[in-house]
Amino acid sequence: QVHVVESGGGLVQPGGSLRLSCVASGFTFSRPSMSWYHQAPGKERELVAAITSNIGSTQYADSVKGRFTISRDNALNTVYLQMNSLKTEDTGVYYCKAVQYGIVHWGQGTQVTVSS
Repeated sequence: QVHVVESGGGLVQPGGSLRLSCVASGFTFSRPSMSWYHQAPGKERELVAAITSNIGSTQYADSVKGRFTISRDNALNTVYLQMNSLKTEDTGVYYCKAVQYGIVHWGQGTQVTVSS
């Protein structure tokens, strides 16, 4: 059975850093492609960063380029989102998405609050 579980959220001051983790387990035969989404209060869920399953190519939303870094440790079935220089507009729930053979699996989300 597939499980996608995020962790690492919390309260941080503007300019601070957080590292989110997403453990994706139960996938067989091949690794899923992984991505992080951000849902701000009252807004739709938006793609933040993605990483492919094979060579680990990455892509980022313009709003986070130069501040966020997505990476993966295939041995641990884990994807990370390093978030630096956090801004108040980064506040929201961060969701991890895993896609394999066209089937999408979401985690439950982790709350990030950027506030002084």
